[in-house]
Amino acid sequence: MISGQVLQNTLEGIRSITLKEMSVIDRDGKELAATADSKLFETQSSEVFAFFNQAAESQLVSGCQFFKVFVNGIPEMVVLIRGEDEETYRIGKMTAFHVQNLITAYKERFDRDNFVKNLLLDNLLLVDIYSRAKKLKIENDVRRVAYLIEAESDVLNELTGVEIIRNLFPEKNRDFVAAVDKTSIILIKEVKQHDSAEDIEQTARVLCDTLSAESMGNVLVSIGTPVKDLKLVSGSYKEARMAMEVGKIFAPGDNVVSYEKLGIGRLIYHMPKSLCKMFVNEVLAGTTLEQIDEETISTVNEFFRCSLNISETARKLIIHRNTLVYRLDRLQKITGLDLREFDDAVLFYITLMVAKFISYHNKKNLDMGLDKL
Repeated sequence: MISGQVLQNTLEGIRSITLKEMSVIDRDGKELAATADSKLFETQSSEVFAFFNQAAESQLVSGCQFFKVFVNGIPEMVVLIRGEDEETYRIGKMTAFHVQNLITAYKERFDRDNFVKNLLLDNLLLVDIYSRAKKLKIENDVRRVAYLIEAESDVLNELTGVEIIRNLFPEKNRDFVAAVDKTSIILIKEVKQHDSAEDIEQTARVLCDTLSAESMGNVLVSIGTPVKDLKLVSGSYKEARMAMEVGKIFAPGDNVVSYEKLGIGRLIYHMPKSLCKMFVNEVLAGTTLEQIDEETISTVNEFFRCSLNISETARKLIIHRNTLVYRLDRLQKITGLDLREFDDAVLFYITLMVAKFISYHNKKNLDMGLDKL
């Protein structure tokens, strides 16, 4: 249902133009909104209750005019406006009509939002998806993609974040935006057939930059796979959720992560945790990554970024070539792996990723009060 704040803003806006005092009352006698100086309901309460039970759509009582607001043909609210003249009647009639249209628009949005939420949660049967979509005038054969937006804390403010995203795109009625919780928002966006992966990713960067600027905090955006059928939208949403988690593990410095670009991280994410631990123990032959100092690990990471090029790595780290060779030799003594050999380098690279995965889930389970893997 429409919020009281929206009604309040509507009445204040009409009053600033017409200089008329007015109020909106529901069937239970609750004043939903009123202009600043309005005391209409306090003096007309008994007449309002009686008016709900009459057939007339408008009425003039003691210098105040009443107008019914209908929802699905049933009177649900009454607009009260002070004044007996014809101009006041027209303003009251217009206000009631405007409030009724607002309620209809919000009801349609609520129905659409409720449908998409159930769609994402797989709460609908296949036959219900298409029949309800048709009633809500939601096209089926349209290309859509899921974006999951997440802040590191509640800096997004779920209502503000949702409105910012809605205002970013001109065709708001074709996209779905909703708060998942205080730190997350889901956007199901329609994309054109010719939009490339780069175009879809650019939209994610716009979302990230805009929300980061508005919230003054770090915002992450993950992207699912584009789909062309409503029944597949939940799959795109699940992919975006997985991409968000995989990105936190393997690409903590990236603010935008796409499911289609997760690479080997996606494979490791689906590996059983027990198998991951077995793999690390097997490769390191009884040693642990904790026995390797941070300086060596950062050196190795730069070595991988430089495609195993010793000279380039030494230049990037601003160290002598012999110093780099010494660090690689020291790592070889600990692990038995010579990273100058391609096979050993690949094996250790994967081991580092698997170790990150184990560490992430150990921390996550610890935060949840669960035992370690």
